[in-house]
Amino acid sequence: MMVKIPSVDDMFSGKESRYALVVAVAKRAREITLDCELRGEVLSENAVKMAEQDFKHHLYVISGE
Repeated sequence: MMVKIPSVDDMFSGKESRYALVVAVAKRAREITLDCELRGEVLSENAVKMAEQDFKHHLYVISGE
């Protein structure tokens, strides 16, 4: 089974570094995990995959701050 890896170009405009993308996805994944823990929910999908989708669909963006 082949896993489709989202394109980096789909996730950001190319201004940010790949390192910034990895850090941002990791932070978002931790937010997702913490939010589910606080609500007492169990994740049905991997938090990192969910975070990748958030960036891919531009629900979250990397800020330069």
